[in-house]
Amino acid sequence: MPRPPISAVVTTLNNAGTLDACLASLAFCDEILVLDSGSNDATAEIAARHGARWAVEPFKGYSAQKQSAIDQAAHDWILLLDADENLEPGASAVIEAELAAARADGYRLPRREWLFWRWPHPATRPNWQLRLFRRSCGGMNDVPVHAEPKVRGRVIDLPAPMRHYGEVDLAARVDKVNRYSTGMAPSKRERQPRLMALRLLLYPSFMFLRLYFVKRYFVNGWAGYFAARTQSFYAFLKYAKVLEAGRKEGR
Repeated sequence: MPRPPISAVVTTLNNAGTLDACLASLAFCDEILVLDSGSNDATAEIAARHGARWAVEPFKGYSAQKQSAIDQAAHDWILLLDADENLEPGASAVIEAELAAARADGYRLPRREWLFWRWPHPATRPNWQLRLFRRSCGGMNDVPVHAEPKVRGRVIDLPAPMRHYGEVDLAARVDKVNRYSTGMAPSKRERQPRLMALRLLLYPSFMFLRLYFVKRYFVNGWAGYFAARTQSFYAFLKYAKVLEAGRKEGR
């Protein structure tokens, strides 16, 4: 049975360093749609070289921008990647075989994270991300920073791995942690997390232990330790900034 057509969707802003690998891994898709928000590097030329459909819109936020790109896609099946991600060799064959007789409405793909100067050891557990789904069954959630698709229907894991080219050094990682935690703080405040003090005291350590031992970052030497420690710092900053804002308002 032939598989249904697939639209690959990518949002960009000055991603010339990683976009070529991203789009090359999506060559099997029936359409590649790139929605840009004002790049001034070679992003547009790279997209054209891969035959991508090109669109430009002002950046509206992570969730809204991705949803706009999804809405402009031609096909119901959406494969959503960031510009600093790419499918690993063999992943396309797994996706095509699955969609020829789809068992679900959405699929989580395993993502391997670049750890400062190395790819993770094979024993490191990947992060599973929902990236392949029927547009008719869902769309992006409204989380301000870590936006992801939400699907009505069955969602299962699919062993079609992808790579994520993360930050190249600690300075870039700390800068991102600071920006993302600031972006998450208003959403966290609106939801008024319970037991804020306890979360602030315990959750960062829980996050470190989960990554370092449960996900086996320890097998990656200092790179794994740095990744687990900076992620736990992010967990601390998210709640610390909520608490700080409340104290400044006298709460």
